[in-house]
Amino acid sequence: MQIPDQLRYTKNHEWIRFEDDGTAYVGITDFAQDQLGEIVYVEVETVGDTLDKDEAFATVEAVKTTSDVYMPVAGEVLEFNPRLDENGDNEPTLINSDPYGEGWIVKIKVSNPEQAQELLDAAAYKAMTA
Repeated sequence: MQIPDQLRYTKNHEWIRFEDDGTAYVGITDFAQDQLGEIVYVEVETVGDTLDKDEAFATVEAVKTTSDVYMPVAGEVLEFNPRLDENGDNEPTLINSDPYGEGWIVKIKVSNPEQAQELLDAAAYKAMTA
């Protein structure tokens, strides 16, 4: 199971990668995609919305189940990954094959960077999922 050191994680199995310009990319972890199984659909209806930390921003549907995905920090949802969108490339399995790269779900503008301090680092996330 991959757990990149440069990311931060939530107890709900989301990851976030902060960029220098105040934006961040958010997705679900390798552990989460493995637990869900083959992902067949991703729905994001929150583009343009400003959401609080822990508020649901997406729904991921797998063969076995459906799961909400939550904001790791407060922010505005700027973009839904067009490679996952059914109106774009429609490749939701990118979350299975590359959860930390091409399988990102949304790009956000971070409203409260201080909330990053509440997130898990790679070592803490690894200990939680062990």
